[in-house]
Amino acid sequence: MIITGGGTGIGRALAHGYAEEHEVLVVGRTESALRETAAGHDHIHVLAADITDHGSAELVIKTAQRALGRVDVLINNAATAAPAPLAHIDQAAVESEVAVNLLAPIFLTQAALDALAETRGTVLNMSSSGASGGRAWPGFSGYGATKVALEFLTRTWSVELAPQGIRVVAIAAGVVASGMGVRMGSTPEQYQDFLAGIAARTPAGRVGKPDEITWWARQLTAPEAEFATGSVVVVDGGLSLL
Repeated sequence: MIITGGGTGIGRALAHGYAEEHEVLVVGRTESALRETAAGHDHIHVLAADITDHGSAELVIKTAQRALGRVDVLINNAATAAPAPLAHIDQAAVESEVAVNLLAPIFLTQAALDALAETRGTVLNMSSSGASGGRAWPGFSGYGATKVALEFLTRTWSVELAPQGIRVVAIAAGVVASGMGVRMGSTPEQYQDFLAGIAARTPAGRVGKPDEITWWARQLTAPEAEFATGSVVVVDGGLSLL
């Protein structure tokens, strides 16, 4: 199985969870972070690559086939965000959001089609509950638009790829304490204040944990879930209901 964005946060938790029973290839830009993910886990393999580069999709699939022997699950987890209101959106930042969050999953999934057809495999797209339910998300128009698009792709691909035995599902995760805010440029104090504000608004009374997203991912990609395709499962403590 392949997990993009496997060097930190949810991606690292996914890798650790799946490595209990699977051979896993984690992909990301920063080799040192990927090595930290793989430390102590013999079943986690590492590929440092920029998934937005031309030709990187083919490299990822070939590396996975060589290292793992097969590709039965592809998790499009890598994401980037550059929060800003419309008046202050930076073109380069939005282009990066589109490249990482949308174009990379398209072409990586395309490159994986033959390998996934051989195993009757599953594509899991990691979306955001901010894209669900027709809600507005001030300050996150670029990021949110890519996640709305990813959910559309999930539904469309599930129909297109069903004849090949390939399932396509998605998780729309709420705010998770994954450290993403600090990686986007917030100070640790600002990030903790952000998490506290979200927790106060969430019916569950807290933000999510990376391991909780991993649990849902493993359920959705398990062989027993073969009748589920095109599904977008919201895991956000009820935040998107408000």
